[in-house]
Amino acid sequence: MTHYRTTCLAILLAIVSVGVPRDAAAQVGRGTAPLRVGAAKIDVTPSQGELPKNSYGILDRLYARAIVLENGATSAALITVDDGIVTDQTWQAVTQQVQNELGIAPTNVLVTATHTHSAVRQRGPEYARRIVESVRLAKQNLAPARVGYGTGVSYINVNRQIVDPKTGRWWEGANYEGPSDKTVAVLMFESLDGAPIAVYFNYAVHAVIAGQLDQVSGDIPGAASRYVEDSFDDRIVAVWSSGAAGDQNPIYFQQTHDLREIRIKDYAKRGIDISNAMPPGGEGLDRSNPTVARLMNQQRQMVASMGQFLGEEVLHVMRGIERTETVVPLHGSQTTIRCPGRERTNEGRAGFAGTYKDADPVEIRLGLLRVGDVLIGAVNAEVFTLIAQRLKRESPY
Repeated sequence: MTHYRTTCLAILLAIVSVGVPRDAAAQVGRGTAPLRVGAAKIDVTPSQGELPKNSYGILDRLYARAIVLENGATSAALITVDDGIVTDQTWQAVTQQVQNELGIAPTNVLVTATHTHSAVRQRGPEYARRIVESVRLAKQNLAPARVGYGTGVSYINVNRQIVDPKTGRWWEGANYEGPSDKTVAVLMFESLDGAPIAVYFNYAVHAVIAGQLDQVSGDIPGAASRYVEDSFDDRIVAVWSSGAAGDQNPIYFQQTHDLREIRIKDYAKRGIDISNAMPPGGEGLDRSNPTVARLMNQQRQMVASMGQFLGEEVLHVMRGIERTETVVPLHGSQTTIRCPGRERTNEGRAGFAGTYKDADPVEIRLGLLRVGDVLIGAVNAEVFTLIAQRLKRESPY
């Protein structure tokens, strides 16, 4: 596993190193025309008929959000959808349609999922079409713009890898001493007279607060985007991108742990041990139980609270950005690598060591998009904090 991680990281570092050579910075994707930017979002919430039978409805709406950039020489698109994942099939369909219909090369397109655990996983050509429609509308809104970059911090995440002091085994819980990146990275786009157009922000936290509600929700990413948009009377599109959240949970997650214990005890009364094989979502929870109802209501409040806290930091960073550019290079690079694969041979999660056997190689897509002096890295995998921190540390940019 160590060799696997080192090899893949080395290749990603190579992409960062050679994707945009230093001595070619003035030539790569640099247009002579001023930057133009457009943004849009469209509702991609599933209809009532598309919800699973165990669904308790919609907590908040899901969106596809897009930012299109154009500099006279080339164009690029930043797309995020409120979904658990973007499948390879969806990525292929979206990037090909964006190229064929809107003239934006796939290498210059980033398609990101917020990784909310409370979205109905949508598939098929109609879903891809709706995502592409957000890009189409964003391109229609192109207008002269300037871009600025800044960073801040938010403390709503925490490392979730912990050793149980009683058993000496791994457990999913808050590890306040574990590695955790608190950085909020913000790419701001505004008109030449300072009117907001869009913001592309990055943070590392799992969107799992609403997971047991069995309600459709954008979770923390959706709440943060809506909060920023509402702060500008919806004259801006706030696009989330997920950082290295593979080992990062929301710092306040107690309701989930409490509901877990309630469910374990309820199942145990029926002679069923689910302590390390939890049913999906909130399956099996007695929602008529006042304690369960209270905890679930607190989870709904927590989604809004954490979204507001993160959104406030995005706004804080935006207010502090003083340097902006109107003529910027745009350049993208993508490749697919093959890493050694393995297959798990046992089951269980917390407290049980996994056993594995060699399996077919795994293909991982890597990408890089340069917007001015800002480089955005991309990987279709759930990356852990230390891997991303090493990437930042060893990157030449």
